[in-house]
Order: sequence, then C-alpha cells, then structure tokens
Amino acid sequence: MTARLNLFGNPTATAAKAAQHFGSASKTILQESTLPAATQKLVLLRASQINGDGYATDVWSKNAAHAGEDATRVNLVAAWRESTVFTEAERAALELTEQGTRIADAAGGVTDEAWANAAKHHDEDQLADLVMLIALINATNRMAVIVGQRGGDYQPGHLG
Repeated sequence: MTARLNLFGNPTATAAKAAQHFGSASKTILQESTLPAATQKLVLLRASQINGDGYATDVWSKNAAHAGEDATRVNLVAAWRESTVFTEAERAALELTEQGTRIADAAGGVTDEAWANAAKHHDEDQLADLVMLIALINATNRMAVIVGQRGGDYQPGHLG
C-alpha cells in the first residue's frame, strides 16, 4: 500500500514548507543537543512505536543500528521497563517520552515524579531539548500515520 498523500510532493505547497520546518527543527536538536545521541534515537523510536508510525519506527530502529547501537537494546525499547540494558538516564528519558506521548491517555499528563527523575539525569538545556524532541516526533508521527506512510524501505543514514 502506498501513502495516501506525499506531503513533499509539491515543494512550493504550504504543507511541504511547514513539514520542512519540522525537519529543520528536528535536525537542529539531533545535531546540536548535548543530549546523548543514543538517548535521542531511543526516544524517537519509542514515541514512534507508541504512535504506530511504521515509517518512523523503521527509520529510527535502522538509524540506531547503523550508528552502532546494540541490537538487543533496539529490540527491547518497547519493553524497556522489563529490561536491564538501559541506563537510569535513558530510562528517565523513555518514561518522559511515554508520558509525553500518551497525554491523551493519561489525564494528568507528565507526572511530577517523571519530570523530577528526568531532571536528576539531564541538565536544563537537555531537558528542553528532550521536550522539543518528544513534541516534534509526536507531530511527525501523526502526519505519517494520517497519510498512511509505511515502513520497511528506509535505508539507514538518510535521516538523523
């Protein structure tokens, strides 16, 4: 099945221009943040899994492996709570990601405990970058799911 719509099909269209801004913002975080690259990829992968975005799940799992991430860790992201292969800082980032992604499911949004735990492991700039990364991947996941973009054909290294 092909996607319903190519948001980049007409590069002069308003939607294509807006989508480019999302991409530029994400690229800035991925390239300039002091948040560890491994943490960034785990966060992107976990949000994409939760949102059912096959394309982004394909992208971020392959990019993590391409960057040298251990296959066990990539395979266990969806079950990070039941795994021993993630650092406490990564676990805090993954918890923040899940709560920030499941806002509609969790009436309280992000808990003070999840925020405090993330703040124990990340400085203020890293926390701000984490918030932006979670928000951006959730927005891009939703775009991909709405248009029916499928995963499977991505070649590692083209994004992030």
